[in-house]
Amino acid sequence: MSTQVQAQAPIATRTSVSPTVCLIAGWLVPGAGHFLLRKPIRGTLLLVSILAMFAIGIALQGKIYSPNSGDLLDILGFVGQLGTGLAYLLARTLGWGGTSVITAVADYGTKFLVVGGLLNIVAAVDAHSLASGRKAL
Repeated sequence: MSTQVQAQAPIATRTSVSPTVCLIAGWLVPGAGHFLLRKPIRGTLLLVSILAMFAIGIALQGKIYSPNSGDLLDILGFVGQLGTGLAYLLARTLGWGGTSVITAVADYGTKFLVVGGLLNIVAAVDAHSLASGRKAL
């Protein structure tokens, strides 16, 4: 007679922090959603990596997209950069970055800005999933 042992998946637990608050905080400030969930190492890694990508993009004179362009690629670039939250708003307010891509280096800078924003969106959704219990802490 053989007995079968079934592996049980870890039971996801909800936290006292609202999933919506984690999502919005994580979007505005990279890693903030994870800090609220008491995941300081993950939050710090996200904060440092996303802000470093943003700073490198600005230093390379990457283009900061505006929301009023009619070109589809510009709209997608805007959505990607908007993902960095307050960093994007600060860059728009202070006039950081380039207004157009003139050199190949500036094109790389633009890619850094967009990918940093997309990474932050993924991180904010991850914080939401952890807070809602869909993903185990």
